[in-house]
Amino acid sequence: MNRTEYLLACLAEEAVEVAQRATKAMRFGCDEVQPGQELSNTQRIRQELSDLIAVAEMLEEAGVPVLPLDVDAVDRKKVKVLAFMEYSRKCGALS
Repeated sequence: MNRTEYLLACLAEEAVEVAQRATKAMRFGCDEVQPGQELSNTQRIRQELSDLIAVAEMLEEAGVPVLPLDVDAVDRKKVKVLAFMEYSRKCGALS
């Protein structure tokens, strides 16, 4: 494994940790503090996102052009998520 591959593995791991923390927030609430922890689920999501961005920056420094984020793509994704949210509401799955 080379440095780039290692960093890509770290990026994937951090993405999974963001997903895990998001599902914990869904199940137990954004303000819940897991026993034995000091931070709420929202604070821990922020922490995991920071870790994800840190690894993305390291990839960038290693010559893998993952940053900066494509602002237009971000905006398109927001529109898409909102459209599917409305569809979910129409299907009765979202209140």
